[in-house]
Amino acid sequence: MKTFVLRISLICAFIAVTVLSVSSKDEPEPVQLDAIVKDFRLEDAAGKIHSLQQLSEEKTATVVLFLATQCPIATDYAERIVALFDAYAEKDVQFVGINSNKQEPVEEIAEYSEKHGFDFPVLKDSGNKIADYFAARRTPEVFLLDKERILRYRGAIDDKRDEPTKHYLQTALDLVIAGQEIPEKSKKTRAVGCTIKRVRKTGVDRTP
Repeated sequence: MKTFVLRISLICAFIAVTVLSVSSKDEPEPVQLDAIVKDFRLEDAAGKIHSLQQLSEEKTATVVLFLATQCPIATDYAERIVALFDAYAEKDVQFVGINSNKQEPVEEIAEYSEKHGFDFPVLKDSGNKIADYFAARRTPEVFLLDKERILRYRGAIDDKRDEPTKHYLQTALDLVIAGQEIPEKSKKTRAVGCTIKRVRKTGVDRTP
């Protein structure tokens, strides 16, 4: 009897470990600062698949931006984003936009990107898995990766919606391109904007 109970216990433990392993693969732990960002693949509005690895290959840095079409704060930053993209294009910096809002269709994203002059890929994160992986909460919110795809900065583009005085992303970009360390206190800032409207998972809405 004891042997039978032991076997059942071992089988149950094996099943639990297997389920945990599968769940971990489906939903990896959020990326941390100073850690490598895992590769992912998403489609743009035209249905073309892009991978982070392919986009960031041979780039000095990669800026991942969580964007929205219906957020007035994100729209206020559109011109600034284009200016940053243009300023760092010659320095081999890749910009990647990601839209994780469940209510914003790809047709709207394509129209919005064209209207505001986004000449970089804007990808649709339909199940907000990539937003969950980055632990992104707002639009606009940015994540700066170095040439090794290590996350070096996360947070806001700058300190003010109108007439900013501190340019967080620009400062971090200049340091990363120069191969210098970002001061610990400057690696993370608080993004201010509209919350990402997530899909519900197992009956729980993850939007804060």
